[in-house]
Amino acid sequence: MTDSCCDLPYEYLAENQVQFVSMIINLDDKEYIDDLGENFDYEWFMNELKNGKMPSTSQINMGTYLEIFKNYIGSDRPLLYLCFSSALSGSYNNAVMALESLKEEYGNVPITIVDTKAACLGEGLLVHEVIQLRNAGQNLESVQEWLTNNVMKVHSWVTVNDLNHLERGGRISKTAAAVGGLIKIKPIIVVDNQGRLINVGKVRGRRHSLKKLVDETCRGIVNSETQTIYIAYAGDLEAGEAVKEALAKQLTFKDIQLLRMGPTIASHTGYGAIAVFSFGQER
Repeated sequence: MTDSCCDLPYEYLAENQVQFVSMIINLDDKEYIDDLGENFDYEWFMNELKNGKMPSTSQINMGTYLEIFKNYIGSDRPLLYLCFSSALSGSYNNAVMALESLKEEYGNVPITIVDTKAACLGEGLLVHEVIQLRNAGQNLESVQEWLTNNVMKVHSWVTVNDLNHLERGGRISKTAAAVGGLIKIKPIIVVDNQGRLINVGKVRGRRHSLKKLVDETCRGIVNSETQTIYIAYAGDLEAGEAVKEALAKQLTFKDIQLLRMGPTIASHTGYGAIAVFSFGQER
């Protein structure tokens, strides 16, 4: 199981028998379910972001986890839940509390919760790899060992096109957002080893920010020819395709997947955000 912050298409998860739990998006006093594209009107939402709307999101509450986890009480089929970064949401802690509550009441509950310390398709990259391991016949213990060795090797390179969303999230000041917007400053962001989004640099201009993502991904990646890497785009497909083309020119990859950045993550990055995810050395 995973959650909708993994940003993998719902069809892919359904095809591989992976359950997911949805985040909730709040916009104009209405709630919308992030269902990974099954029914959510993505184009409408991106247009709302482009026009300056500022949605908020809600963490997955303990009650939701209790309802799902109860289905595994007494089951001989274990559940592995790969969860959105605990540094970005209280969902992980709510899942842990729900599981501990059930264990107190029922004893053994065959559920393992993993804090991916990742977001968007960085989380999705781990889900994808675990699916491959499970489908190859690996047992839960082997998969857990693989996660222990590889969660901290997920590299996430991100840039945004709208500084107002970073300002609202407290990552930059209002003045910095205003001045940066005027002189076309674009931040370069990574997910650190605690699972937090941190600014690690800035460049001037959209083209230079996209090039930075490509260069840093290629600099840090390990054994690119064996990897499926992911690019996430928030509405700006043209920018995503440009990054994909630039990556393919620099290195050989097993596959490059260009996918939409889901509405939960895009609510905090704004329209035009681009992110690249791969495996390298330690974050």
